[in-house]
Amino acid sequence: MKIAVTGAKGLLGWHAAGHIHARNCAARFRSEPDAHELVVIDRATFEDRDALAGALAGVEAVLHFAGANRRSDAAVEAANPAIAAALIDGCEAAGAEPHIVYANSTHAVRDTPYGRSKREAGEILADFASGYTDLILPHIFGECARPYYNNVTATLIDQLWRGEEATVNPEGRVSLLHAGTAAVTAIEAAISGQSGTLAPAGREMTIAGLYATLREFHALYTANTFPDLSDPFDLALFNTLRAGAYPTHYPFPLDVRADRRGRLFETAKGGNASHTFLSTTLPGEKRGDHFHLALCERFVVVAGEAVIRIRKVLTDEVHEFRVSGDRPVAIDQLPLHTHNIENLGDRDVVTFFWTHRMFDPAVPDTYAEPV
Repeated sequence: MKIAVTGAKGLLGWHAAGHIHARNCAARFRSEPDAHELVVIDRATFEDRDALAGALAGVEAVLHFAGANRRSDAAVEAANPAIAAALIDGCEAAGAEPHIVYANSTHAVRDTPYGRSKREAGEILADFASGYTDLILPHIFGECARPYYNNVTATLIDQLWRGEEATVNPEGRVSLLHAGTAAVTAIEAAISGQSGTLAPAGREMTIAGLYATLREFHALYTANTFPDLSDPFDLALFNTLRAGAYPTHYPFPLDVRADRRGRLFETAKGGNASHTFLSTTLPGEKRGDHFHLALCERFVVVAGEAVIRIRKVLTDEVHEFRVSGDRPVAIDQLPLHTHNIENLGDRDVVTFFWTHRMFDPAVPDTYAEPV
């Protein structure tokens, strides 16, 4: 299926494109054709009518995440219907009749500029599409969300990493849904052609409770301890917190104790049903070149000289970290970031690996892609 994702550089769009990309990576690893043809549509494409029509040619489904929420009231009220109309114009110019999954909001029932804007955009899309899914979403959080931009979770996380004390509304409440969960819901609706309204439930909590959980996670993590991650929501929230540290706070120093016998240091502790293993990598060789969707994974080189490279998927954004067994540090891998480790020296590199759960060959959560 050819699937277009609008707003592909935003939080929901990037997560959705990343999940589709992961399915294609899994198919390529099995020497099978790509599961889907992915088309990413950003703001620049929307601003060029011919480019938009070209991108939409042959598209069978559109995950419509593009939108506006941080302009003046009048601009917001006009923007979302205008974006919906531009999408329809592009489809008509391309001769495409895709199933449309629209990322709507719980605010659409409210008589506010943003609520009216989202509601009208949905009505425009529903009138055009032969297949239409109204995906009503609560507050979305996730890795690589933009802080100080209508995302309370990302803002609180950024303040924690900056060492700032947040001011929290004691009456405030949120219903939180991970961007990856919302993305998978949208993808499955598009593939199955499910029309109608979908309203995935979020995790209800106070903003004060959210901040308390994030503070606890941050205190544990900066003390080199992983929390219990058996709850998928906690795993998603903790991964989002971890992503807020990247790359500014990398690598993580370890407390090394040395005496006449040698050195001792803890590489990772905590978690639940964690998995620990060692590898050796020969001079000039690489390991990895894959990414995960949810796994917590830690690398610690305990002997030799190496470089660890990390790239955010669907971008060219690569960060390199030189590491040495003489100066042990921890490098943690993030969801939707492909990574590898390369031996740069003339002796074996010995690497300690830790993941938050036991490896399950039936659900490996590993997708091959070169950095």
